[in-house]
Amino acid sequence: MDRQQEEDIRLLKLIAKGSQSAFNQFYESHISFVLHVAIKVLQDRNEAEDVCHDIFLEVYQKPLQYQVQRGSIQAWLAVKTRNRCIDRLRKRKPVLLHKLEQLHTIEAVKTEVDVLSKIENKILLDALKQLPQKQQEVIYGAYFEGKTQVELSQTLNKPLGSIKSSIRYGLQNLRKQKSLLQWAKTDRE
Repeated sequence: MDRQQEEDIRLLKLIAKGSQSAFNQFYESHISFVLHVAIKVLQDRNEAEDVCHDIFLEVYQKPLQYQVQRGSIQAWLAVKTRNRCIDRLRKRKPVLLHKLEQLHTIEAVKTEVDVLSKIENKILLDALKQLPQKQQEVIYGAYFEGKTQVELSQTLNKPLGSIKSSIRYGLQNLRKQKSLLQWAKTDRE
């Protein structure tokens, strides 16, 4: 765990105790990232700012929702933000849902790759090597080459449903691998 992660966890604990200054510090540290994710998904700065408000209000009210074993704080915030944006778009225009899912594949993968490459790239690559070849191909293609699921389906000459399943199962296995690698790493230290 890096220093920023440790500091953020400390701030979340202080926020849970009612510290306004800890919240302000946490907010200043993460607002630009959360706003960036929201703008990417919503394509509307005003709505993105509303989502940021909602996200940080939830962090203020429920700071202990974050669970260390589930990933980095930045990844947690990215997922919360993306999900809140999707909910907003569903309410706004149900017709956009299909287009959003396509955007989600492209934009969310790019955002998640940015987060992972900055925070967990080495552990991720080590864990990726442990997956079955089929899952390695689709996850590597989606997350490191930036290919959409449709492009992967065409490139690998596999049905789109198989690609989606391989990504889902691969990510599940990858989470298990990352947990084992992190456990092994802390065990050696």
